[in-house]
Amino acid sequence: MTAGLAGALVGLVGGGFRWCLERADRLRIAVLDVAAGSGAAGWLIPVILTAAGAAVACLIAQRVPHAAGSGIQHVEAVWRQEAEASTAWLVPAKFLGGLIAIGSGLVLGREGPIVHMGAAIGTAAGRRGRLEPEDARMLHTALGGAGLAVAFTAPLGGLVFVCEEVTGTVRPRLVLLTLVGTVTAVAVSQLVVGDGLVFPLSAVPAPPLWMLTVFLLSGVTAGALGAAYSALVVRTLEVCDRLTRVPLVARAAAIGAGVGALMALDPLLTGGGDQLSEHLLTGGTMTVAALVVCLAVRFVAGPLSYAAATPGGLFAPLLALGALWGMLTHALVSPLLPAGSAGPAAFAVVGMAAVFTGVVRAPLTGAVLVVEMTGAGVLLLPLLIACFAATVTANRLGSEPIYDTLRRRMLERT
Repeated sequence: MTAGLAGALVGLVGGGFRWCLERADRLRIAVLDVAAGSGAAGWLIPVILTAAGAAVACLIAQRVPHAAGSGIQHVEAVWRQEAEASTAWLVPAKFLGGLIAIGSGLVLGREGPIVHMGAAIGTAAGRRGRLEPEDARMLHTALGGAGLAVAFTAPLGGLVFVCEEVTGTVRPRLVLLTLVGTVTAVAVSQLVVGDGLVFPLSAVPAPPLWMLTVFLLSGVTAGALGAAYSALVVRTLEVCDRLTRVPLVARAAAIGAGVGALMALDPLLTGGGDQLSEHLLTGGTMTVAALVVCLAVRFVAGPLSYAAATPGGLFAPLLALGALWGMLTHALVSPLLPAGSAGPAAFAVVGMAAVFTGVVRAPLTGAVLVVEMTGAGVLLLPLLIACFAATVTANRLGSEPIYDTLRRRMLERT
């Protein structure tokens, strides 16, 4: 009963967060249209907009412990009993700060704040329900999974995320709580944001079996890209830590100004990445040069945005990066493939899951999330093979799963 009621609240809060972000995206596009028609000085508008948004979001996050960043590492630390659960103030701080940061154009994802808010709601529900400490901890974790399910309309993804990434275990009671929470949360959130796929994909034919070797090799390259991305995230945070003479809010504003300048060049270079992913998956075309530039820019802008210390996650930008990598891979190898091979959309879908896995090191979560978001069930086997290859490659390169690194960093700083 407690898990169901709390799940409904997670669905309402997470669905409301997604709804607000959609309106913020529309408002940002309208502002960019105005800026484009304002002459040479129009480029200052997105620079000021994103700089101010980053500064305000950073200021909000400073007021509440653990409000900055993704929050998933904190959820994992609570499960391992390495940290205390968040206070009730986390929910408004994550909601408002995340809305301002992501809505202003920083390259951050919505899933981190929603997962963290879901876990905080689980903690509050456990206290009000006077649950035993172990049950309260399970509810905290389960409702974090419900948050991920709401972020991507992926109830099974939320369950797999809890078992594979957060806890690394399968316990019947935890599975039951997570199922109740995710199903209830997604059902309520659909009343707010609708029940359509996050990335509706036209019918994709099942690729021939011989293409599995190609997707295996694609997963290897995606794993290497993911390892490099993880290293850049950590390195960027370390460099920013050394800037002790620069106030945190000023640093966030400077990062926001840089992202705003990129947004003035092309809106697809910034933001969470949903518009870019949808553009690529629904038949939108980009030249090889454009794919390379967009990939390189977002590869750097994502870690830089995360270093701004505002609320915001890593998942959604990773999915966009993976779609770009998949499209680029197809553009490079398609001249070598015979007729009847998989098309660019299939490569983009596989790239999304594989790059995600190379960074997070959760192959089942990556595959299930992407299938639920796109409806591309026929690509499940290529997805699993590519995610396996990405995991092995990143491990062989000595790359640590990003949330293990971020969790250890959080504990050392506190």
